[in-house]
Amino acid sequence: MDDAHKILVAEDEAGQAEVLRFSLEAEGYKVDVASDGRVALEKIKESPPDLLILDWMLPEVSGITIMKILRGEDATKKMPVIMLSARGEEDDKVRGFEVGVDDYMVKPYLPSELIARIKAVLRRSQPDMFENLLEYAGIAMNLEEKKVTRDGDLVALSSTEFRLLRVFMSRPGKVFSRSQLIDMAWGTGFYLEDRTVDVGVRRLRQALNEGGKPDLFRTVRSEGYSLESE
Repeated sequence: MDDAHKILVAEDEAGQAEVLRFSLEAEGYKVDVASDGRVALEKIKESPPDLLILDWMLPEVSGITIMKILRGEDATKKMPVIMLSARGEEDDKVRGFEVGVDDYMVKPYLPSELIARIKAVLRRSQPDMFENLLEYAGIAMNLEEKKVTRDGDLVALSSTEFRLLRVFMSRPGKVFSRSQLIDMAWGTGFYLEDRTVDVGVRRLRQALNEGGKPDLFRTVRSEGYSLESE
């Protein structure tokens, strides 16, 4: 799926991690796995997922410590997180929510229930990604009809440009790195040079700015691009 959400599974039990990967990929999600807390933090820094499934008892860095790190940084303080734990006491659940998890599931659990909770958390955290119409600064994207207009004028986009624009429209003002744009617009299975992203954004800019319309894209040196009205 071109528009699939990316989920990172931080789980040290290899068998359980693979069951999760299989179940989530069957639902159309892009899935990455980290077997310990240190690796999970590295993966998050390199390419933040749309949602993190986090085991409490991870080696190297515990799930609770990871939550404190994530919620203490601007880039990850709002990242959706579902915590998994064999600790089912009320005090344990309270502690999980106190450090900022969005949901808490006690092991063992049914994969179908976890998937339902993932959909609920994503819907709460990124409601625009579930709407058929995205609108920002005069740009309107009809996701069902695959049409884009700006100030009422139809904008002709290639499929790649459409996917790129959807990424930007999902989080106006957010600076997306080139690697994030590759993952979200092309997919994690593709190896592309940064120049490919630059060319894609340039073409998207040209299409949206046709007729002398103001440029809404901001280039952030050494970081990436964002869509901003000011």
